Amino acid sequence: MPVFELNDEIMFPHPSLAENGVLAVGGDLSPERLIFAYKNGIFPWYNESEPIIWHAPDPRFVLFPENFKKSKSLRLLINKKIYTCTINQDFEKVIKNCKNIKRKEEEGTWITDDMEKAYIQLHKLEFAVSVEVYNKNNELAGGLYGIKLGKVFFGESMFSKESNTSKIALAFLIENIDLKLIDAQVHTSYLESLGAEHIPLNEFLLFLKKYT
Repeated sequence: MPVFELNDEIMFPHPSLAENGVLAVGGDLSPERLIFAYKNGIFPWYNESEPIIWHAPDPRFVLFPENFKKSKSLRLLINKKIYTCTINQDFEKVIKNCKNIKRKEEEGTWITDDMEKAYIQLHKLEFAVSVEVYNKNNELAGGLYGIKLGKVFFGESMFSKESNTSKIALAFLIENIDLKLIDAQVHTSYLESLGAEHIPLNEFLLFLKKYT
């Protein structure tokens, strides 16, 4: 099936029609379109030089909060209280760090200027959520951000400036927000090591219908 080309109308073909995970191109990053997309299991992911590309991979890579693998070393690090975590205290700084920090390719994400602006707008509308991890010097040492709809968190990106601080951010998110599912979108070995797994797209869509 050819990739669907979007127009000004806020709609998408059914996610099951995606070809190798790619569902549609075009459209915009308006809050209305983004929220509609996420509620239907669709997300934007593209490079700066490309049109907006919308994805709906099958299977879907997710993390059930109860399956989060909190290692003994991570527990010890958290218990040392070296770091302080907050929610939604500096969303713009978190997304900027996610955008600019150097990382291994398998953990990477590409955040265009337009995407950065769009998610800051979603944060102002109280759909986008950030977790900040500060060190003893009150410097931002790690964090993550994503979209929260109902009891589903659609993870967009995370970063660490100090060892394991993105894991601390994820642990804090799970322990402080009532979630049934975290959408990790596509596979990374990093998230697999933390308990993320693949589920069929149709099962993922049922979770969205029930919990968003």
